[in-house]
Amino acid sequence: MPGTLPDRCGTYSIGGHEITRLGLGTAQMSESGVWSHPEDAAEAKRVLREAVDLGVNLIDVAESSGPFDYEELIAQSLSPFPDDLLLMIKGGLLRTPQGEWEPLPRPSFLRKQIETRLWYLKLDRIPLFQLHGFSPHAPIADQLGLLTELQREGKIGRIGLAEVTLAELREARAHADIATVQAEYNLVNRAADPLVDYAESVGIGFIPWLPLATGALATVDGPVAGTARRRGVSPAQIALAWLLNRSPAMLPTPGTLSVRHLAENVAAADIRLTAAEVADLDRVVPRP
Repeated sequence: MPGTLPDRCGTYSIGGHEITRLGLGTAQMSESGVWSHPEDAAEAKRVLREAVDLGVNLIDVAESSGPFDYEELIAQSLSPFPDDLLLMIKGGLLRTPQGEWEPLPRPSFLRKQIETRLWYLKLDRIPLFQLHGFSPHAPIADQLGLLTELQREGKIGRIGLAEVTLAELREARAHADIATVQAEYNLVNRAADPLVDYAESVGIGFIPWLPLATGALATVDGPVAGTARRRGVSPAQIALAWLLNRSPAMLPTPGTLSVRHLAENVAAADIRLTAAEVADLDRVVPRP
């Protein structure tokens, strides 16, 4: 395949940090779902190292993936971290004994969560920290105030948000410089279209959660299968190519526990959908 991955899928600047637009998520490194250990730690380490070797420099880790297992795994796999690697760490939730997720009750809990994750990562600073939704227990200004305070202390680099409304994002920008925003978004779920368009217009990177719709877009009989067959590629590659085509601010981070699937995902960078193909996909999966 000619050219480097950044050449093939483009880059996006996050605070002066040039990010390859196709990243890697860690949520799919366990077949058991969230809040579990990596299914195969040795293979997960190979995936992480191979991704970096291929040119991926955005890695997405959420607190919902497991109790610090993935921070530890990343430190074991990639430390000392490459200078151009941007780790995106999401936090701001607590897991209840019933297995449900709730926002942190107060900002001081968030500080402790960040400091604990720094310890597992063996880092002094989290390059990009994404707040996983705003807590109803404290004003938005207070929650962002803590993050800007942690920025001044050097414990986090850039601030991002996940699972927020467009109104919340607008309000947040009055209190902090927001680098990225994340929401569920893929070809079959485009409810976040206004958030994508706004993020692009103000220079905020948009990271689509569930870019393959939990595998629904990767099946051989799914909504993109026809386009995939005509192109001689996999449905997952078409779904990722559609996302890259959707907006220059789009930064998909598909996850996998397979070096083979990683290579397949990265190869999506070589697919250039035509206007006719995009229109056809829009007909097959119309906007809501």
